[in-house]
Amino acid sequence: MRAVLWLVGLFAAAVALALFAGDNEGTVTIFWPPHRVDLSVNLVIVLLVAAFALLHLALRGLAALAELPRQARRWRLQQKERAVHALLLDALVQLSAGRYLRARKSARHALAREAALRAAGEPLEHAATLCALAHLAAAESAHALQDRALREHHLQQALAAQGAGNASGAARPPAQELREGLHLRAARWAVQERDPAAALAWIDGLPHGAARRTLALRTRLKAAQQAGHTAAALDTARLLVKHRAFSADAGRSLVRSLVAERLADTHDAAQLAQAWAALTPAERAEPELALKAAARLAALGGSAATVRAWLQPVWQPLAQPGGLTPAQRVALVRALEAGLPVNETGDDADETRRAAPASKVAATPGGQSDDATARDWLARIEAAQKSNPRDPALQYLAGMACLQRQLWGKAQLLLTQAARGLQDADLRRRAWSALATLAEQRGDEAAALQAWRQAAQERVEPISHRLPGS
Repeated sequence: MRAVLWLVGLFAAAVALALFAGDNEGTVTIFWPPHRVDLSVNLVIVLLVAAFALLHLALRGLAALAELPRQARRWRLQQKERAVHALLLDALVQLSAGRYLRARKSARHALAREAALRAAGEPLEHAATLCALAHLAAAESAHALQDRALREHHLQQALAAQGAGNASGAARPPAQELREGLHLRAARWAVQERDPAAALAWIDGLPHGAARRTLALRTRLKAAQQAGHTAAALDTARLLVKHRAFSADAGRSLVRSLVAERLADTHDAAQLAQAWAALTPAERAEPELALKAAARLAALGGSAATVRAWLQPVWQPLAQPGGLTPAQRVALVRALEAGLPVNETGDDADETRRAAPASKVAATPGGQSDDATARDWLARIEAAQKSNPRDPALQYLAGMACLQRQLWGKAQLLLTQAARGLQDADLRRRAWSALATLAEQRGDEAAALQAWRQAAQERVEPISHRLPGS
C-alpha cells in the first residue's frame, strides 16, 4: 500500500512539473554591464537546486573533516574499553575453569587498564561496576589459593569501588545488587573457613529483603549450624522448606535432624517443654521426634504423664500394623513401659489416694489428673491389644500393664505369647524375666528356672536400635 501511494505521488509530481515547465515562457535577465544574459526560468530553478545541493555537500564534507579527530579519539577509547572488557571476561572464564593464577592476572590487567583510562581523563561510564567485578574475581581466585590477606584486600577494594560509584552518582540500578552480592560472597567464604560469626555479620549487613533470599538463607543455615545456634538454624530451615529450596524428603530430614539436635541440647525439663511447645503440630507428630523428646524428658526427670502425652500422636501408628518401623515400635514400647503407672486396686488404691498429699496429685494440661490419664492409657493399650491380638509388641505392653495392675494370670498369658513372637532380644529378655518373677511368686520353681534360663540366653540388642537418649 505504501509503494502504491509513493507511485501515485511520483506521477502527480511529474504531471505538475510537466504542466509548469512545459508552458513556462518566462525568462530571467541578468544585466552585467556591458553584458546582458537572458536565462529561462526553468534553467534558473535547476541551477539554484544544483547550487544548493553542492553547498550542502560541501558543508557536510567540512563538518566530517572537523569531526575526524574526535572520532579517532572515540575509536581509541572504544578499543581500550573493549580491551578492559575482554580482560574481565577472560578473568571470569579462567576462574570458572579453575585456573586461578591466570584469572587473577587478567583481573589485575583489567584494573590497570581502567586506572590508565581514568588517569588520562577518559573514565568509563560504568567504571565502578567493572572495578568491583574485577576485584571480586581476583578475591575469588585468592580465596581458592588460600591467600586470605590478598582476598580481604580485593574484597575491601571491591566494596570501596562500589561505594565510590554510589557517591559519584555514576552508579547504575544494579549497584545495590552488586553490594549484596559482595556481602553474600564474603559470607560464603567465611562459612567455608568455618568462621560463623563473620558469616552471620556479613548476612546481617544485608537489607531485609535480600536477607530472605534463598542463597542468603542457605548461608545463614550453614553458619548457624557451625555456631551451634540450633534454634536459629531451625527457623532458617523452616523458611527454606517454605520457599521450596529443598525437596520434600530432604526438607523433612533436615528439619527433623535440627529438631532432634535442639531437643538434645536442653538441660532441664522446663527448657525441654518450652522447646517442644515451639514445634509445629506436624513436627510433634513425627514418631522419631516424639520418641526422642519422650526419652529426653524421662532422662531429665520429667513427669510420666507428660511423657505419655507427648507419645500420644505416635500411639495410633503403633496400634496399626506397619504404622512404624521395627526400631520405632521397640522404642515406643520401652518408653510407654517406663511411663506405665503402678495402679493399686480395691481398698489399697483408695487408701493410697487418701494418704497422698495434694501437692503430689499431678494434673495434665487438659485438666485431667495423672491417675485419670493413666487409666486412659491402660484402656488404650488393652483395646489395641484386643484389636490386634497377634501383635507381639502390644502383647508385651499389655502384659506389663497387667503385671503392674497385679493381674497375674492375664499378664502371664500375654507375656508368654509375646516372648515367643518378639523380634527384639532385649524385650524378649524382659518378658522372660517377668515370667520368671511371676513363677517365683506362685511358687513354681521349675517354671521360674526355665524362664530365667531363657532370659539369660537372650542377648541385648545393639545400642543403635535403642531409643535415643535412653
